[in-house]
Amino acid sequence: MNILSFFSPKDKLFQPLFEQAGSNLVKISEALVEAVTTTDLTQRKERIKEVEKLEQTGDDITHAIFLGLEKTFITPFDREDIHSLVGALDDIADYIYAAGMNIDLYHIKTVNKAMIHLAQLLFDMCTDLESAIKELRAFKDTQLIADVCLRINAGEAKADHICNTALAGLFDDEQDAIELIKQKEVLQMLEMAADKCDDAANVLEAILIKNA
Repeated sequence: MNILSFFSPKDKLFQPLFEQAGSNLVKISEALVEAVTTTDLTQRKERIKEVEKLEQTGDDITHAIFLGLEKTFITPFDREDIHSLVGALDDIADYIYAAGMNIDLYHIKTVNKAMIHLAQLLFDMCTDLESAIKELRAFKDTQLIADVCLRINAGEAKADHICNTALAGLFDDEQDAIELIKQKEVLQMLEMAADKCDDAANVLEAILIKNA
């Protein structure tokens, strides 16, 4: 019996919070997809407000986990890994929130295909993260975690390519310098969210190696 499976049945605090964080990421990334795919500006604002609300929910979960680390002697796996995982999950929500708020506050004229593609990619990556995080509870299907890590790593590389290609196109085609800056900011926030998904996957991979 590995050390993680030995402690998991006693873990009434961390795993439920990890799973809440994973579920919240799926919800916030889904709200972002809905915000960038709708052409109804009122509906877009509503979905971005939902993104803001979910980002705060994520902050609350992060705070609860960090508080638990201060008060709990036995943790399901290394404290450093818990801190890194939760920090990465929180960062994903933060960058999704930043992208959504920039779309709203900057009054982005055109939500381009790259933004939509990145938002959809983030939803897929967050869904994968949620499934891997759930697997930490029993730690039986370690291959699922390994496969998720590989897919997210590939997704992050894809996000880089989408962002870089879109930025190159903006500099070639966008005549309005202010609009260019606005769109560049949104694209980079989305790409950073993908980077943080990769960071979370790297922590999951480290946990897998240490505890499988």
